[in-house]
Amino acid sequence: MRHFAQDIHEVVLDGQSLSIDKVVAVARHQAVVSLSPKAAKAIEASRRLVEKIVDEGRVVYGITTGFGDFSKIHIGKEQSAKLQENLILSHCCAVGEPLNIETVRAMMLLRANALAKGHSGIRRELVEALIAMLNCGVYPVVPRQGSLGASGDLAPLSHMALVLIGRGEATYQGVRMPGKEAMDKAGIPIHQLLAKEGLALINGTQCMTAIGALAWYDLNRAAQLADIIAGLTLQALTGLISAFDERLHALRPHPGQKLVAKNMRLMLEGSVAAKENLALRVQDAYTLRCIPQVHGAVRDALLHAKGVLEIEMNAVTDNPVLFLEDESVISGGNFHGEPVALVMDYLSTAAAELASISERRLERMVNPSLSNGLPPFLASNGGINSGFMICQYSAASLVSENKVFAHPASVDSIPSSANQEDHVSMGTTAAHNLRRIVNNVFSVLAFELMAAAQATDMRGNLEELSDVQKQVFHLVREKIPFISKDKEIAPHIACMNTLIRSGRIEQTVLSTLHEFA
Repeated sequence: MRHFAQDIHEVVLDGQSLSIDKVVAVARHQAVVSLSPKAAKAIEASRRLVEKIVDEGRVVYGITTGFGDFSKIHIGKEQSAKLQENLILSHCCAVGEPLNIETVRAMMLLRANALAKGHSGIRRELVEALIAMLNCGVYPVVPRQGSLGASGDLAPLSHMALVLIGRGEATYQGVRMPGKEAMDKAGIPIHQLLAKEGLALINGTQCMTAIGALAWYDLNRAAQLADIIAGLTLQALTGLISAFDERLHALRPHPGQKLVAKNMRLMLEGSVAAKENLALRVQDAYTLRCIPQVHGAVRDALLHAKGVLEIEMNAVTDNPVLFLEDESVISGGNFHGEPVALVMDYLSTAAAELASISERRLERMVNPSLSNGLPPFLASNGGINSGFMICQYSAASLVSENKVFAHPASVDSIPSSANQEDHVSMGTTAAHNLRRIVNNVFSVLAFELMAAAQATDMRGNLEELSDVQKQVFHLVREKIPFISKDKEIAPHIACMNTLIRSGRIEQTVLSTLHEFA
């Protein structure tokens, strides 16, 4: 899976063609956002239907009634605007540290795209104001905790909506300030909400989907890195290439397994050391022999989750939903985050496994009884020097922490709104857990690569490796020297973490091995 979000410079919202790459392009790389003419017309048409409903005094949930358990209470035309403002003011109950700016940008983009489908009844001016905030750099301050994932992400999205009405807080040009001040400085008009508009802004799954899309993108990168790093580790441990034979994987043709086996063959192609290792033993431990099966299962999980996330980011997830053809307004449950919650938990398990097998490969390199001849703990003059002993400790700590955060959030539910909302998804909690696990995965992979480079030097067979493995090794050595005696290792670990998150390693491999995926 090749992803080049940084090469996307403009994203046009039409409610149906948003992708994870485009979300990342806007969230991280400040791609310019616009609204397609067709979407603008659809938004305007749905708004006219809302105005007609209000004028006729029809009883419609969320337009002329209260919300949740207050749906039994009719709201007159003269109070409909106040109803929407009160909704935002009463629902901005999130707590905790603010979401980072890239997540807020992704959330704003996703909400604008959902509204662009033209089934929500909001005015075009509000959608354009949300897009203008993205393009001008006005980012609402959104506390990270407080969503049940049904009715969508009400609390965090309310904090986003506050700034549109000149309330709350936002950052502008890196400075945190009152929302109205940020909008004034950016030259974006604030709006008084009219019938249906408050509900249209906050009833949906855009917070969990934003976190999930960004985490997916990073986990996909980590999966590529894991294949690259595992190839170097395999060489350092004198591993066998026979386990990656194409004929073997054709007999169990899971797509991810076949892809990873091919990646391993590509990484090892031309390696003298890999061919010579075939004479050493008949098979390796699972952490080497089963790289395609374990890494491949992670790739399959990523592929499944990508489909779910991209459906979700192009879906109508608010309530009620307007249908122009017969002027129906249907109250349903498209805001329920269960589809996203389940794949967030699935990806959390997959990510935890990627870190787990990486840490076990690290353990084999530092353990003299498992390393096939490497010095204990990859230390020169062991005893006075501890080498990489505690690097494995730290990696093990992260792997153990992942086990806690991989517990599925979606199996939990707690009733709310006087039992009207009696089953919830906890999808945003699941997404936060995934984000934390993915960060840990990168750190564990950094430890493995650092150790693999040390082991390669100690093995003394660099010239026998494949050309692409030599390139990866030299990328590491540009930043981190061979550690011949104990020194303050924390700066090297920080440097390794920066390198592994920078994208340079995958870009180097992809530019050399065009079939690597």
